[in-house]
Amino acid sequence: MHKKMFLNSLACAALLALAGQPAFTLAQTYPTKPVKIVVPQTPGGASDALARIMGQKLSEKWGQPVVVENRAGAGGNVGMEVVLAAPADGYTLLMTYVGTQAINGALYKNLPFDPGHDFVPVATLATVPFVIVAKAGTSFKTAGALADAARGRRVTYGSAGNGSVNHLLGEMFARAAKVELVHVPYRGAAPALQDLLGGQIDVVFTSLPSVAGQIKTAALQPIAVTSARRAPAFASIPTVAESGLPGFDVNPWFGLMGHRNMPRVLVDRINADVNAVLAQPEMAERFAAQGAEPYPTSAAEFAAILAADIDKWGAVVRASGAKVD
Repeated sequence: MHKKMFLNSLACAALLALAGQPAFTLAQTYPTKPVKIVVPQTPGGASDALARIMGQKLSEKWGQPVVVENRAGAGGNVGMEVVLAAPADGYTLLMTYVGTQAINGALYKNLPFDPGHDFVPVATLATVPFVIVAKAGTSFKTAGALADAARGRRVTYGSAGNGSVNHLLGEMFARAAKVELVHVPYRGAAPALQDLLGGQIDVVFTSLPSVAGQIKTAALQPIAVTSARRAPAFASIPTVAESGLPGFDVNPWFGLMGHRNMPRVLVDRINADVNAVLAQPEMAERFAAQGAEPYPTSAAEFAAILAADIDKWGAVVRASGAKVD
């Protein structure tokens, strides 16, 4: 009896080994052709910069080209649809961030997909503080001075559109400071920054990498970063929290996702490779130059972070009243 049970166990183990072999081989041989990273925003922003840095390093690691393709439109929804229309084989990845994935589901009424559940979280790349910027020579150079100005006059802030992170950050700041800021939506962050430089609006809440160059050349005046800690490469810029609004902390994550049907072995393989790249000292330096900080997590941790942010940002969207048809 015992011998029979032993033989049955061996047979089952052999069958399991055979069943698992294709998946194991899939993970070991991936990738065998070029990998595409879809960036659902225009070139020049934080998503684009981080995707290109990571894409270059993954290409070196994998021995295959990693192509970054910008597919902007509809607040990131166009790029997300491109990824969902592609085969779920790990060769088309989405470069995303908290705004696209955790906000759009609450913001857009008639999406043909669910941003929070139709994609599998693969790997976080970085956290990127946002920064409040004004035109050089502005009269308010701190977050406290900005709040004081809003108590005495009409202060405007531009955003990438209704319900964007830029918009919702302005709402969060105004509530924390107990002031009113006038929201001016644009079709993207770039035109908002153009009008900021032209003096048509007072401030913009935007990702630090997207304005790092203009801060360094003093074309823009940084007022405060939205994260709890100062950005290492921009240590002279104070935080909103230390500028009179203790507890203020918004530090969005950026990461890679795939089609929800992507094989788990590929999710784990890419996650491990991304984390190996993030562990390289060079990456910390390159990310820091963008105002970003490497943020390695497991795929399961990423999924938990996304779920919490869907709840958090969904509440902010509903409180703001922002809707897009």
